[in-house]
Amino acid sequence: MSQIKDYLAAVDIGTTRTIALIGRKDKDGLPDILGACVIPTEEGIKRGNVVNIEITAQSIRSAVEKVMQQTGLEFTTVIAGISGQNIKSLVNRSFKYIDAPDNEIRQKDVLDLAADMNKISLEPGEKILHIIPQNYIVDNEAGIKYPVGIFGKKLEANFHIIVGQEASVKNVEKCFNRAGMNVAGMVFTPLASSYSVLTQDEKDAGVVMIDFGGGTTSLSIYYDSTIRHTAVIPFGGNVLTNDIKEGCSILPRQAESLKTQYGSAMGDLADENKIVSIPGISGRKPREISFKNLAFIIQARMEELIEIISKEIESSGIASKLSAGIVITGGGAMLSKLPDLISLHTGMDVRIGYPVEKTSKTIKEEFNKTSMAAGIGLLLHGFEKNIGFEEFISEEEKTLEEEQPKKGLFGLWGKKLKGMIDEEGVS
Repeated sequence: MSQIKDYLAAVDIGTTRTIALIGRKDKDGLPDILGACVIPTEEGIKRGNVVNIEITAQSIRSAVEKVMQQTGLEFTTVIAGISGQNIKSLVNRSFKYIDAPDNEIRQKDVLDLAADMNKISLEPGEKILHIIPQNYIVDNEAGIKYPVGIFGKKLEANFHIIVGQEASVKNVEKCFNRAGMNVAGMVFTPLASSYSVLTQDEKDAGVVMIDFGGGTTSLSIYYDSTIRHTAVIPFGGNVLTNDIKEGCSILPRQAESLKTQYGSAMGDLADENKIVSIPGISGRKPREISFKNLAFIIQARMEELIEIISKEIESSGIASKLSAGIVITGGGAMLSKLPDLISLHTGMDVRIGYPVEKTSKTIKEEFNKTSMAAGIGLLLHGFEKNIGFEEFISEEEKTLEEEQPKKGLFGLWGKKLKGMIDEEGVS
């Protein structure tokens, strides 16, 4: 039996593509993806930041319109992803004395500690995106994950805080508003990806998740079930494309095609006898490019990126505790031999993270892609926080919907969705 709140739409805007999804929560609380659409972002986003409002808004509009056509469902509110090279993380600590007569810690005490984090000093123009508790200390007893109900006189907590530029957040919101969408919640994209591809065992044991995007590469490091470190590195797959373009003297679109179809991250393993012919520019002679030369161009840049990643892992302070190794996801994770190259340079086990384990068992194979990890993670987060269509339907709109059932969802419910719900016995 499904309810309105069991449906949710998400949009992940990246440097190279915008992905819109709509999902329905199944009986296990997992998203069943009803539809998804990928639209090129063109020039609206650079390194995760909005640089052109109109172009980005058009990408969002095109993606949501196509996914609505695909599913027959209408919506005007989404949960959105946000990333960018200016996003950073920091750790802070707070404490309070328990004033209850019996010294029992209550939920309000925990919430008060988190609220205190909103008072920390930030750089001008910065805004807190997420406040994530790492662990609690009660009367100097450390390592407590769930302090509610415990007796004590002093409660302390360590928090992982993700901070971004307020202007960047407003730019993202403006893009959605221009596209006719309202934003119900905004989630740091690497967090969203980790929701969909990491297992609980990996988070317990210690794991690095690397999300390879078009404009940025981001990290999320977990240990003992808690996020310990996040970082955004300001280059991604677009830099590889540019290197191939320069190294092979070809057009950007040809370089991108070469990278995705024939690229490899390890030159020594590429077949030197294989070549690909690229049409010449404006009638000029075709260019022949060997697989091995292509791979060495890619490997040089990837080794530079892996070196930066390794430094971030070391700076987390828990490099020796990451026994679950590395999980890679995002569109760039599908580069051939990339897991081997990362493992070679870090000495850690590497696997590719697909979102299938965190979705409904009925998910279509076409949605089980690394490029969908962030979008599906947004849905998971939204369902966990009970963000659903129902929250954005006022009593006035509900009345109107009874009179005009053909209006849109997240304001006025979509006709097809209304029919689906009625058929399942929900009044």
